[in-house]
Amino acid sequence: MINILFLLQYYTLMYNIVKQTKQETKHQSKNCSLFLFGKGEKSYSCDECGKDFTRSDSLKTHQLIHSGVKPYSCELCGKSFTLARILKKHQLVHSGVKPYGCDLCGKSFIEAGALKKHQVMHSGVKPYSCDLCGKDFARARGLKIHQVIHSGVKAYSCDLCGKDFARAESLKSHKLIHSGVKAYNCHLCGKSFTHAQSFKTHQHVHSGVKPYSCKLCGKSFTHYQSLKSHRIVHSGVKAHSCEFCGKAFAQKNNLQRHLITHSGIKAYSCNFCGKSFSDKHYRNGHLRIHTGNDVSRCDQCGKLFITDAQLQLHMFSHTEERPYKCDLCEKTFKSPYHVRNHRRIHT
Repeated sequence: MINILFLLQYYTLMYNIVKQTKQETKHQSKNCSLFLFGKGEKSYSCDECGKDFTRSDSLKTHQLIHSGVKPYSCELCGKSFTLARILKKHQLVHSGVKPYGCDLCGKSFIEAGALKKHQVMHSGVKPYSCDLCGKDFARARGLKIHQVIHSGVKAYSCDLCGKDFARAESLKSHKLIHSGVKAYNCHLCGKSFTHAQSFKTHQHVHSGVKPYSCKLCGKSFTHYQSLKSHRIVHSGVKAHSCEFCGKAFAQKNNLQRHLITHSGIKAYSCNFCGKSFSDKHYRNGHLRIHTGNDVSRCDQCGKLFITDAQLQLHMFSHTEERPYKCDLCEKTFKSPYHVRNHRRIHT
């Protein structure tokens, strides 16, 4: 009869021998790798770009990039690649699979490397600075793309309208406008958009979110472009002048709104009293008088005003002081507004 205890001891001994052999083989393989390739030494250099590699086969694989040969093609879109592994990664684009998700914002990526680069944005660290304007970037690629702006070179032209762009991506995005396709629809108001980013930004209008804030005055905006335009106000520069009266504006859209006042057209009417206005913003402000919302009232005479600025201007009428002087004829006025109007006489 077979001794069960003997068999158990035998199999335990054999298991330990196999386990030890595997560990020794793994250790020898590691030592062999170090012997063949060196401990992190990069002794193989690319003659084209100077990049170094620890192994000769890695260098050969890299050199395919410089050859321009792309033998691996995607059957779905026809795009070609230098390496088979890059084609394999590309095919995930068509599958829609994005296995690497960001824990902070939920955004998903096809590659682990792309996720890693994305996560730098959440850290707030921007180690790459532009030497010309001081703008900081989280990624080296972002800085490189930005620097094209300073070069002034716009090498990519639209064959439909002739508009030039500094980046190929910008040209590609621009061409969608000519296609007339607006694939992104807002289910709240029905408005359609050509670009996903424009659609995403538009949604802030409905949510009330204003993610872009001015560091100087704290005013918030729905669109980044609106913030950028607003910053000019703080600079004091008024580069847009009216050819009719000489009034200057910091923003071009304010000049355009002002020009309507010279046309005499008053296309915006009040539904309550029928009063007409040249600008819808003035009409909307006027409506507050009828609704009673956010109206400024004069403590002296009870007159109502749409804005605090208009009330402040009105308050000069209750004083006899004339602290504002014309530098051309020394005539004095109660407000800077009246001085500006007076100066037109001299021009």
